[in-house]
Amino acid sequence: MAQAYIGLGANLGQARATLERAAGELAQTPGIHDLQLSHFYRTAPIDSGGPDYVNAVAGLHTTLSPFELLDVLQAIELAHGRLRPYRNAPRTLDLDLLLYGDQIIDTPRLIVPHPRMHERAFVLEPLHDLAAGLELAQGSLEKLLSQCEGQRLHRLP
Repeated sequence: MAQAYIGLGANLGQARATLERAAGELAQTPGIHDLQLSHFYRTAPIDSGGPDYVNAVAGLHTTLSPFELLDVLQAIELAHGRLRPYRNAPRTLDLDLLLYGDQIIDTPRLIVPHPRMHERAFVLEPLHDLAAGLELAQGSLEKLLSQCEGQRLHRLP
């Protein structure tokens, strides 16, 4: 089984409720086990407009391949009304495969580790909730978070 981490985000509709439902749907998916969900965070959009986002990270074990897991994530996004009218558009649900074990994947359809996760406090802080000692290629989560100090991030109750 592989350890995988999924970034969850939304800034349209009932964002937190949508993330909670999506995490529940992931947990019920055959081949996904032991799903843990980070705290929820409210964050300002980066490189996009619209309302603030609600973000979290799910850690899970899976027997699915990275591409099978991507198919599951995209099906859940579509079921929640995800549209892709343009890059970084506001969204009802965004599910990103951040890490899949120690695999490095670089295809037109999937890049793992996620190419910008090390620059995003809204990914690093919830990832830290689940795996504080995790080291990315760019450094420790603590070091990378210190480089994101200007990004507004508020932990939700």
